[in-house]
Amino acid sequence: MNARLAVARQEGLTEAEIAEIPNYESSELLSPREKAAIHFAEVLAGDHRRASEALFDELREHFTEPEILDLGWRIVTFIGYGRLIYALGLEIGQTCPLPHAAES
Repeated sequence: MNARLAVARQEGLTEAEIAEIPNYESSELLSPREKAAIHFAEVLAGDHRRASEALFDELREHFTEPEILDLGWRIVTFIGYGRLIYALGLEIGQTCPLPHAAES
């Protein structure tokens, strides 16, 4: 979580905006564009089969088609990264201990 917050801060989000993310739908601090992006991330991170035409209609109100694709790739990259880190039992920032090849 700390790495995600660091990136959010680096991207210019205030502490108040970061605190609003879990309740983004009712937030008065986040823009409609930010809310749409968070909604997209929430769908892809949860049950991605909920990705509906309505979701993409919402995204098209704020993003171009290439931006939606780019956003989707970024979201799934971070989701996959997070899941791998979790599966390996690592914390963000730790080195991954790889097994050494058997010597012949």
